[in-house]
Amino acid sequence: MQIIHLRNKTIDYNRWDNCIAQSYNHLTYAYSWYLDIVSPDWEALVSENYEYIMPLPVKSRYGLPYLVQPVLTQQLGIFSKNNIDESVVDEFIKQIPYFSYELNLNENNFSAKALIFPNFILNLSSPYDQLNAGFSKNTRRNIDKASKLNLSIHPDLTVQTFISFYFSVDKHFLSPQQPLLEKLIEKGISEKALTLYGVASEKGKLMAGLCILHSAHRITYLLPVSNQEGKVSSAMFLLIDYLIRKNAGKDKLLDFEGSRIEGVARLYRGFGAKYHPYYILKRFRPSFLIRK
Repeated sequence: MQIIHLRNKTIDYNRWDNCIAQSYNHLTYAYSWYLDIVSPDWEALVSENYEYIMPLPVKSRYGLPYLVQPVLTQQLGIFSKNNIDESVVDEFIKQIPYFSYELNLNENNFSAKALIFPNFILNLSSPYDQLNAGFSKNTRRNIDKASKLNLSIHPDLTVQTFISFYFSVDKHFLSPQQPLLEKLIEKGISEKALTLYGVASEKGKLMAGLCILHSAHRITYLLPVSNQEGKVSSAMFLLIDYLIRKNAGKDKLLDFEGSRIEGVARLYRGFGAKYHPYYILKRFRPSFLIRK
């Protein structure tokens, strides 16, 4: 297989996006519009006729180019409508033109050279009653608790309402920069690939929000946020249950984006989500190139 390295300006966006759309392992993160926002200078490795493609999220520090996984982009890697076996993955890895990289490959890009990270996915094709039967007792208890508080779900939050709420809440993790997040959300809505949900108290006060990506067969739990009242009220449990009810019986997956934090992983497993690992490649990651 001949693999070509393309700089950003030489990538054929139409052929690129067609390949992603037709890929059996397609993810919204890999569309050109998404990459343009989270990694403006991204490059690519492509095989002949764009049958296999791999985005290269390039950054530069102290004049040294390197690859690093962009924010709000859990998995990238190789995409194709054809089978992607380990030999294909290894061939692409060999063709990476940069000495330093840290890349998250998708769940269909197994490599013995990669680290294994957890993701959790719930298949929504069964009726709701069957999906609910897979919930843990604790999950049902939290849903019941929230249901009794007369909380309301809003599937049409404005961008500014979500952004203001998101950045008003103290978080124990690194948040994306506000201009980037606003741009991504606005573009995602215009592409009909993103929706903003909220949960409000009986008095109408917003207590939880959720930004989801959606494609034909996947709903991605991209960016959840709850304030203290929302956490105490189990508002996010109610919202996830709402999404499951709304999409039960459809050919869709609810992708929770995984977590190595046991408490968060327990929440996802509590809804019946199954373990689906993805793979991370690292090479020469000195401290001065680590993303801050």
